[in-house]
Amino acid sequence: MPRAAAALQTVLDEITEIARASENRGKVADYIPELAGVNPDQFAIAVARPGQPPLVAGDVDVPFSIQSVSKVFMLALALGKLGDRLWSRVGREPSGLSFDSMLLLELEKGYPRNPFINAGAIVTTDAVLQGSIPREALGALLRFIRAAAGDEAIHINERVAQSEIATGHRNFALAHYLSSHENLKNAPDLTLGTYFHQCAVEMTCAQLANAGLFLVGGAGAPRLVSEARIRRINALMMTCGHYDGSGDYAFRVGLPGKSGVGGGILSIVPGIASIAVWSPGLNHYGNSKLGTEAMERLASRTGWSVFGPDTRQTDG
Repeated sequence: MPRAAAALQTVLDEITEIARASENRGKVADYIPELAGVNPDQFAIAVARPGQPPLVAGDVDVPFSIQSVSKVFMLALALGKLGDRLWSRVGREPSGLSFDSMLLLELEKGYPRNPFINAGAIVTTDAVLQGSIPREALGALLRFIRAAAGDEAIHINERVAQSEIATGHRNFALAHYLSSHENLKNAPDLTLGTYFHQCAVEMTCAQLANAGLFLVGGAGAPRLVSEARIRRINALMMTCGHYDGSGDYAFRVGLPGKSGVGGGILSIVPGIASIAVWSPGLNHYGNSKLGTEAMERLASRTGWSVFGPDTRQTDG
């Protein structure tokens, strides 16, 4: 192993050791029954760089539900289908509220703030679904993710999807409110069935890191979207990818990132690497607690931040 890779592997091993020793691991997303029983003691981290094998540590072979991390891939598909016309249906601003809030959607008459809160993601999924059937839209999503990861062994967990369909009452409310303002082109049940299956995509940490390489750009990265689109998706991940915790994540980590309530986080170091971290316990924002802490340590140790190296002597 080259010296730089060996040094990075040492950092990943140390971060994993710290995470595993942590007593406060957050709380799993128990409002989704299939996620309620996930062992919170698990932790994994993977760093993928273009043209190189990923570096991994922890429980990297355990598949998990990527949940809202899937919104990044569906957004790429929607932009490929509609281009800038998508922004007539969904905004590009942080919400400052929880991911499933109804408040802004009501105040702004069915126009979601961004494509990463649930209302905006439902609109994005609806845009990809328009003119097709759920099987075709989900097939397109899986083909995109598999191509990005270079791995055909990525699937949808049907049990998780059905669990979300049975308990996703707030998402049904969001979808019907969107429909009342004519911002859904398909029946709410059809769009939501697709959306819930999208969120039930299951991957390992290494697979997710590899799948994020299309957003890294530069030599050797997969060319699935244009450089201009990479820039815009990364910008949205930075400002909106952690919901009302996006500012805190930018402050602590300084990288574009997208979280999911399954405990996964995908972060991008533009031009350098794609990072995936997974720990099922969530903080009060609904983002992985140990995953966020791990990403803060990794960014500090490597200097990987779009804002420059972290020179703080103490947290503050």
